[in-house]
Amino acid sequence: MNRSKPEGYLSTPSSGKGAGILVLHAWWGLSEPIKDVCNKLSEQGFVAFAPDLYDGKLAATIEEAEILSDQLDAQQAMSMIRRSADFLSNHDFVDGSRLGVIGFSLGAYFALNLSADDFERVKAVVIFYGTGSADFNKSKAAYLGHFAETDPYEPAEYVDDLENELSSSGLEVTFHRYEGTGHWFFESDRPEAYNAGVTQLAWDRTLSFLMNNLRG
Repeated sequence: MNRSKPEGYLSTPSSGKGAGILVLHAWWGLSEPIKDVCNKLSEQGFVAFAPDLYDGKLAATIEEAEILSDQLDAQQAMSMIRRSADFLSNHDFVDGSRLGVIGFSLGAYFALNLSADDFERVKAVVIFYGTGSADFNKSKAAYLGHFAETDPYEPAEYVDDLENELSSSGLEVTFHRYEGTGHWFFESDRPEAYNAGVTQLAWDRTLSFLMNNLRG
């Protein structure tokens, strides 16, 4: 039986059951590109859920996003993300105990923390242009990262530090750095940053990674 659904966007596969994947949005909120990621995942046979950490609010500008992210209570957000993981694990369409998580920018920070805390369930973590630090010693996940060449929000040393931290914990980690890109290169509603070619490459790599780590 399914537990009550947290606020967010759910997309289920037409083919039946599949592995569960949490999709954690950037500081803009639960935008259309994030919902599109969920839909594309379900087309590939996954059950995807994106919790709405902003309770329906959306930011159109950087200034608005800064306000929303500053107002976000990190502990409450993590509590909601954990409830979302429980919701997915108990969903009728979710097959098996393995969960994946994809985090964009702000969401990457929470994805990393979830993988450290919920180490028995989270087996695959994909992060887009976002970093963070946690105690990864108990993690059992594999990690895939997509990062921009020029990114004032996530400088190269942050990315290198996280890569080294994961590797030193004995975890499987693959980070890609894409030339000619900046922050939010994957999000089609950010025309100043969106890069269609890199987005397709990153998506192909993401699907391959998820299928390798969440199926079988």
